[in-house]
Amino acid sequence: MPAKLQEYVTRIEALGKELGLEYYPVDFELVPPSFMMEVAVYGLPVRMPHWSFGVRWIYQMVQHKMGHSRIFEVVFPGNPNRAYLVNNNTLEENCLVTAHVLGHADFSHNNLLFVNSQRQAGYHIVEQAAAHAHRIDEAVEIAGQRRVEAVLDAALALEQHIDTHYPINRPDYPPPKKQVETPPRDEFQSRFGLLPGEADGVRPKPPPVVEQRLPPHPEADLLWFIARYGPALEDWERDIFLAVREESFYFQPVFSCQIMNEGWASYWHARILREADFLPNELYLNAMKTHSDVVRPYGTDKQIVLAINPYHLGFNIWERVVADYGIERARQVMKEEDDFGFIRNYLTAELAQDLDLFVYEAKRDGEVRVTESNLHELHEAILAPKYNFGAPRVLVDDLRADGTLVLRHDYKSDGRGLEPQRAQRVLEYVHKVWRRPVVLYTVDARGEEECLRA
Repeated sequence: MPAKLQEYVTRIEALGKELGLEYYPVDFELVPPSFMMEVAVYGLPVRMPHWSFGVRWIYQMVQHKMGHSRIFEVVFPGNPNRAYLVNNNTLEENCLVTAHVLGHADFSHNNLLFVNSQRQAGYHIVEQAAAHAHRIDEAVEIAGQRRVEAVLDAALALEQHIDTHYPINRPDYPPPKKQVETPPRDEFQSRFGLLPGEADGVRPKPPPVVEQRLPPHPEADLLWFIARYGPALEDWERDIFLAVREESFYFQPVFSCQIMNEGWASYWHARILREADFLPNELYLNAMKTHSDVVRPYGTDKQIVLAINPYHLGFNIWERVVADYGIERARQVMKEEDDFGFIRNYLTAELAQDLDLFVYEAKRDGEVRVTESNLHELHEAILAPKYNFGAPRVLVDDLRADGTLVLRHDYKSDGRGLEPQRAQRVLEYVHKVWRRPVVLYTVDARGEEECLRA
């Protein structure tokens, strides 16, 4: 790191702590743009190999070439935090990015979702992901590229289907017990049976025995269930499913708190730079210009865009929360909320109007129409993509005696439909690993039950 940037990083960190930021140590590292692009695509510096990441890389590269995506930094929460800065950023940009990273580090150190996730998944996700990749390389040597890729196809297709209400190292279900089906109680027959007579010594027929279902309740953690109860999985296959699940536990709070987290980091980089009297005036002005670019609500040439910029929305809500309630209340909100509570409780009608937020509907012919909506509908339109980690809610409903895996789309609580072709492809991936029939019950466009099979 250049000496001048290192000096500013040290002084910015000292100022951040003076202003009340609390975080684990941050390891800063300058990296080339190509490395940053790979990190953005894979989600981690080293991760399990799979063709789907190549598809994401092409998409990210196209976005970058079109000027729609510029990555200034990536930070991985942990102890220590790992922050990567692009080495062709200007000094002004990297000063802003340093302050931004400190905001992220403070958020992940204190927000309860992040705290719980790191306590379970560990504080060294970069090293853990590299270990997962190494074990998969070993599996390739044992079973071959094609078999390992088939398992990764299934596991990564289900990577959003976890249940964070249970711990990472959750125990198996209790052993199934034979349950006795008790007949309905008949008071008259009970009294009659107490009378002396011919029935003495005659034993009543035992009630029928009912086998307990597996799972004992609808199961949302598909990765865990397949890893633990797949009838024909080998150990290395179970290991891959559990590795993908562990990484999903790490990414879940990042997804659930994106607006809050990016807004909090943006609020703090702006505040730290405003109070950093050791920065030259020209450097400060150029850094704040970058800040304006990051938190702006518009596309190129101030065109209205049909998507939320989480930096813009989160920054403006946090500024309003601090102004209305003070920084201590803001820190309490940061600790306790996720994006759902944050948007519903603190995106007010007045702020939504100030930010020109609106709900729209897009038709298949390309027509886009702004709809009449209230604040509740605006909240739900913003939050809809975040439900259930962004995936349809699918549950394991039954494991039949012949090994058939029965899945059911919980469309009533989900509010999100399934794309039949995509769902069928996922079922085929799962079938190759499960090695028994797999069925999925959902509803079609007419609201009638539909069964997909593989």
